[in-house]
Amino acid sequence: MVVAYLRVSTGRQHLANQRDEIRRFAESKNFTINTWVMEVVSGSKQESARKLGSLLRRMKRGDTLIVTEISRLSRTLTEVMSIMGKCLSREINLYTTKEGYSFDNSINSKVLCFAFGLVAEIERQLISLRTKEALAVRKSEGMQLGRQEGTYTKRQVLLENKSEIIKMLKNDISVNEICKRYSVSRDTFTRFRDTCPEVFRALKAKEKRRIACLRSKRGQV
Repeated sequence: MVVAYLRVSTGRQHLANQRDEIRRFAESKNFTINTWVMEVVSGSKQESARKLGSLLRRMKRGDTLIVTEISRLSRTLTEVMSIMGKCLSREINLYTTKEGYSFDNSINSKVLCFAFGLVAEIERQLISLRTKEALAVRKSEGMQLGRQEGTYTKRQVLLENKSEIIKMLKNDISVNEICKRYSVSRDTFTRFRDTCPEVFRALKAKEKRRIACLRSKRGQV
């Protein structure tokens, strides 16, 4: 089976050029493309979360995968190496049309794969080193490392939906229901309320309505 894999990062880009280039390459090699796999997804997304992941799982020994360039597989060298390693271990032939790379079971392919692997390992070490140095500088300057709980991923959700939350409070939706809807804790909501005067006022008004309602019910008894 010969498979052509085409990928673009955004819907504004076009797959036609990749398709034409792969078709010309296949004709030059007397290959017949059995399957075309196309997707619009960022190359930084892991292979397992893309169509490419399920494609590789279906491919068998002796199958051929064609891409226009190595970056179609991934934007990171370490991910490219992981994909190439899977192809080599399962004896899946991999061709890139622009760079002219051929990864099969030949000695030349294994040497080339080793070179890519060495570069990928150096890249990982450099990234790790830069990260450690940056953290050390921040720590020496007295900056707090890491994210404070609730400061972005949770409280930011509430901030981005502030108008909707105020409407919910005006409609007497409970704080517990709001927390469940946005998957946040009461503590996170409290910190959010304390930094947003509009939310604080809406909550106070809601509480006044609740008290007035209770008094009204007591008067009717």
